[in-house]
Amino acid sequence: MQLNDPIGDLITRIRNAQMRGKSTVTSPSSRLRAHVLDVLVEEGFVRSYGEIDKNGKKELEIQLKYAEGSPVITEIARVSKPGRRVYSSIKDLGLVRNGLGVSILSTSKGVMSDAAARTANVGGEVLCRVY
Repeated sequence: MQLNDPIGDLITRIRNAQMRGKSTVTSPSSRLRAHVLDVLVEEGFVRSYGEIDKNGKKELEIQLKYAEGSPVITEIARVSKPGRRVYSSIKDLGLVRNGLGVSILSTSKGVMSDAAARTANVGGEVLCRVY
């Protein structure tokens, strides 16, 4: 199956699985998806993920995180889309929900959270925002 927006697909799979109360969700494997999941694990929004082999194709199995029965991720949204890329310098990048959320950026130094991008003093494409 050909996807035009793999990050949008990953976000939608996570959102749908959390609405149904699932503990795990699978997504086709790619390096970009894995890097985005690395940031989500590092920031504490997802418990963990691992690569599995399903019918000869590699997939990412994501362990979702819940706190007292409700999902840790209350809002996840794609910012930069294939039809409209959104780039931001580090000085123009605002806080997500007054610092409670995270923006995930694709920079020249790799995929990282907004806090890590501020530390590295690099801007880039804003992939998504998580709260």
